Amino acid sequence: MLPTSIELNDEAMELVARRFKLLSDPMRLKILHALHSGEKTVTEIVELTGSTQPNISKHLAALRNGGLVRRRSESNLAYFSIAAPFIFELCDRVCQSIATELDSLQKNFSLQNQTK
Repeated sequence: MLPTSIELNDEAMELVARRFKLLSDPMRLKILHALHSGEKTVTEIVELTGSTQPNISKHLAALRNGGLVRRRSESNLAYFSIAAPFIFELCDRVCQSIATELDSLQKNFSLQNQTK
């Protein structure tokens, strides 16, 4: 839920929705995870994610256009890094929420099995 202290018009809501849409692809999350430890080349990201160079390049372009990663060139190599570090706080919150939910489901499932 968006903070109630912030008033957003339709254009602002569209921008927020686009940012969340960037995060809705598992490969983009893998790329962000790979960049968590620091700047990487496309080749390094390919190795870390197990994907292909064209696929990684496509997703990096989307993440870059969305302002989540930045690109730096050095010689004939392109280096990518996180441009929006808040993304890891958001991911941590989502992961904690999922872990709590799974823990609750596990406890409920265990209790149901014990009563049978």
